[in-house]
Amino acid sequence: MQAVHISYNLELKHPFSITGFTRTSTPLLLLKLTYENTDGYGEASMVPYLGENYNSAEAFLDQVDWARFTFPFNFEEIVTYLDSISAGNPAIKAAIDIALNDINGKIRQKPCFEIYQADAAKMPVTSYTIGMDKPEIIKEKVAGAKDFKVLKIKLGSANDKELINTIRSVSDLPLYVDANQGWTERKMAIDLIYWLHDQGVLLIEQPMDKKNTEGNAWLTSRSPIPILADEAVQRLTDIDNVKGAYHGINIKLMKSGGMYEAHQMILKARSYGMKVMIGCMSETSIATQAGLALAPLCDWVDLDGPFLTKNNPFEQPAFEKGRYLLKDLPGLGLKGLSPNLFRP
Repeated sequence: MQAVHISYNLELKHPFSITGFTRTSTPLLLLKLTYENTDGYGEASMVPYLGENYNSAEAFLDQVDWARFTFPFNFEEIVTYLDSISAGNPAIKAAIDIALNDINGKIRQKPCFEIYQADAAKMPVTSYTIGMDKPEIIKEKVAGAKDFKVLKIKLGSANDKELINTIRSVSDLPLYVDANQGWTERKMAIDLIYWLHDQGVLLIEQPMDKKNTEGNAWLTSRSPIPILADEAVQRLTDIDNVKGAYHGINIKLMKSGGMYEAHQMILKARSYGMKVMIGCMSETSIATQAGLALAPLCDWVDLDGPFLTKNNPFEQPAFEKGRYLLKDLPGLGLKGLSPNLFRP
């Protein structure tokens, strides 16, 4: 197994703000693995507030024994091995997992979505995310989402109602809401949830602090809208800690450590009767295509990364009428790769 990686700064079309953070770009590590003349591509998207960066990702790669990875890949053993190097670093682990899944599909001459038994015809619509901003910029962002059937709104500030009213002044699309742990008082939160229900909101992610399991459970038991754990669930073992406290979970490959564990998380959540969303960070087509391979197994999809960025170095995934289209191509199905991208 040969490994080549580069740093890449993914630029956003607009400054992106959530509760407590604003950024205009996202640092990535793009990875190419080659196994017996078959290339696979992965990426680590490392938003700064989660603690990973290019240096930490590169240091992790330096510790990997690539000779351990031989086809047919045992992904359960690979996850255990990568966790033995470090308990953290989920984004760079995801890059490795995604690249190996790409190689696996190419060797087997099957799309990754077929390997994970996902029916391409059951692809849900994906949402388009609107971060916190001034009303005039919010309207501009909504105008840029004309091909989408649902919007995802970042809340968690004193101006939540104003933001929703601004959206409603220019769009009647259904809404998803992500509070990013921004609500602190139960009575205020449940009153706002009922108001949001009347505004056409279909789900709410992580309303209160991830450590406030009791508070989130209190909201879940009273909410007319599904409440999803986001920051409260990263890896497979976290699902046991939130069972009963939320209606469902939001899975992100950059938190789960990749496609294999994300699939295991879907199965476990389903066994508990929980709903599932698959989401993303700021990502290129690599991680987007990886998420799309699992998306038909989920209830909701938020994989809008390529639409929010300016310099995606790969061809945009096929998209029509608010849904991504899965193609019958081996592996991730990536197209439009620059032959010079991984050259020094």
